[in-house]
Amino acid sequence: MFIPGGETGTRERVLRTISERGPITAAELADSLGLTPAAVRRHLDCLAHDDMVEEHESTGATERKRGRPARAFVVSPTGHARLRGDYEPLAGSVLRFLRDSSGDAAVTEFARQRAEKMAEQAAPVVESAGRDMDSRTQALAAALTEQGFAATTRPVGNDTALAGVQLCQGHCPVQHVATEFPQFCEEEAKAFSRTLGVHVQRLSSLAQGDHVCTTFVPTPNSPSTERDTR
Repeated sequence: MFIPGGETGTRERVLRTISERGPITAAELADSLGLTPAAVRRHLDCLAHDDMVEEHESTGATERKRGRPARAFVVSPTGHARLRGDYEPLAGSVLRFLRDSSGDAAVTEFARQRAEKMAEQAAPVVESAGRDMDSRTQALAAALTEQGFAATTRPVGNDTALAGVQLCQGHCPVQHVATEFPQFCEEEAKAFSRTLGVHVQRLSSLAQGDHVCTTFVPTPNSPSTERDTR
């Protein structure tokens, strides 16, 4: 499909915003990007035509006047491949060679070191946020976004025993290899626990076919909160 030069950058912004905040409606996209509803619909139609996005039932408050859920969008597998780039076939080959030559433990150690490096880069930002867990999680999300994970946070369970924050990653640079090597997801969650100083729980994963990676971070009001000393 021909895309005028001035449209390309905006369409990339639409795609990346969907990866960060999806499921997201056209109205929410327009508000977030400062575009008209008509412009957003045009970009969504083009992205859907190219199989970059797909519809997902909205769970938010935005609904049509007749009570039907508003159409919401998430990034499709094709769209994630577009955001990732072309290095993953090589990465997968290297990891398979490492596994076949040195065993699964070698892949796990590689994943651990990668997660540790990611955490080390994020740690100064997280520590500067103080001890409030909401603030620390928001700081971690910002640091992860800088590293290509399109991360956001959403409070859940307010004023209940299950209060916490969901750390959502709308894009994962290693999604394809993590599908074959789950050690990447496992070590990443452990690194989040160490960085935040609280035990976290991975709820969903792009590598397992979900539309977003979701990690639950308990707040001090939750009985599941505990300092992670591993």
